[in-house]
Amino acid sequence: MRPTLNILSDEMIDRVLVEAKRIMAEVGMEIRGPGMKQRLLDHGLKTDASGVRVLFPGDVVDRAIATAPKSFILYNRDGLPHAELGGNNVHFVPGSSGLQILDHRSGEHRLTNSTDFVEYARLCDGLEHIAYLATAFSTNKDIEPQVSDAWRLYMSLTNSKKPVVSGAFSEHGTPRMIEMMQLFRHDRAELVAKPMSIFTITATGNFRFSEDSCQNLIDCVEAGIPVEIVPVTLMGLIAPVTLFGALVFHLVDTLTGITMTQIVKPGAPVLLGGAPATFHMKSASSPMAAIEAQQLNVAYVAVAKKLQLPTQAYMALSDSKFLDAQAGAETFGSALLAALAGVNSVSGPGMLDFVLTFSLPKLVFDNEVCGQCLHFIREIRVLDDFPTMDLVTHLRAHDHLITAPHTLKHWPQELYLTQPVWDRENRETWLKTGAKDLNARASEEVERRLAAYQPFETDAAVDAEMRRLVISGMQEQTELPILPAPPEAHEPDAVQGRRGRAGRRRG
Repeated sequence: MRPTLNILSDEMIDRVLVEAKRIMAEVGMEIRGPGMKQRLLDHGLKTDASGVRVLFPGDVVDRAIATAPKSFILYNRDGLPHAELGGNNVHFVPGSSGLQILDHRSGEHRLTNSTDFVEYARLCDGLEHIAYLATAFSTNKDIEPQVSDAWRLYMSLTNSKKPVVSGAFSEHGTPRMIEMMQLFRHDRAELVAKPMSIFTITATGNFRFSEDSCQNLIDCVEAGIPVEIVPVTLMGLIAPVTLFGALVFHLVDTLTGITMTQIVKPGAPVLLGGAPATFHMKSASSPMAAIEAQQLNVAYVAVAKKLQLPTQAYMALSDSKFLDAQAGAETFGSALLAALAGVNSVSGPGMLDFVLTFSLPKLVFDNEVCGQCLHFIREIRVLDDFPTMDLVTHLRAHDHLITAPHTLKHWPQELYLTQPVWDRENRETWLKTGAKDLNARASEEVERRLAAYQPFETDAAVDAEMRRLVISGMQEQTELPILPAPPEAHEPDAVQGRRGRAGRRRG
């Protein structure tokens, strides 16, 4: 049995779906991308009386849901299966679109650069419980913004073979990134068959999709790139403050995005996702870690489960400014909810401050959070537990069970051993090892893992072509930023050993 969580009855799910489809059919969606709007009209969809909003009849939405895959597989850079998204499979991935980094060496919040991103990619590559990468934060400090998305993808692909969650931040940014990924496949057909990325498509809110989102969706779907439809549902500002009202608004956006993907290409892989937040009525902020936002996450995931659609959610993150008690509580609480709800792709580890700030120490801390949550939701089975009399007899004879055959057989899989970033030492040992607090331990773990990073080769011609593609989009810069050299290759250290143990934990 796998531990699960569901906060909605089937009857309530049916009610919110009926209401969402009614709004889609009668109010519709403003589709600002002319190419997408024309495709919808060519498919037979109508507009409202103003001609501005496209109406989505219920039967069209139902057909789209039926043709969307129930699951799909992400492949790594080498074309090997890496992660299956669907069912109750849970994968944690760093959050995206940060603007600053909390520098663990200086303690300052500052704009990010390419060196920061390379260190992040190398760190993330070795984290056992972070399934794949994301283009976690911008690097506009040293690269032109119109090519920054492709540049981050280049740095991801050359520093990790894991898949990556990415996306374009301009209307014409996706084709360049698709060309880069295709360099690691024989042809476009193989890229379609073995996708290595998920691209985020953001619903604008107020029942509209922007020109950028529409064109990026078309480009991704036609190239076989899986997409996640991610509305930023702001409860109390542009969505109802109550759960069911916000859920209906959220489903209007996500189901519209899913319907458009299936109209462009039936069978295109798509995730029903989101990044909800509440509107703080006193501070006028938008906390994504608010408990009501987590409730909305779990609710729309429950709806997606009934529709048998893969899911994504922004969880396992914090609105705190530092790696502190609030960050730990918000991250662990939402990560466990995500794991119990069976969110297929959980975006958030490493993020602080309303997803504006990224922290490498928080990422290694979150790696442990994610590991414990994955351990909690593993299948619960009877493991030589019954009959129990042999264990009772051993305890009475020896006053402990530490050397019992049952313990020796099962403890490596049953007991999760945390890494040094978590304090599980007694006070005497803690004092002898320097009495380090969480930030000190996490920062040390970042540096140790960066030093242990195992570099790998990228074909020189492929590397040169990716760099050419980035440069071709530049307007003023003439050279790409200089990136840090990888550490010298060395024998795997204890990090690699723990990777093996982590695999056994999750198995």
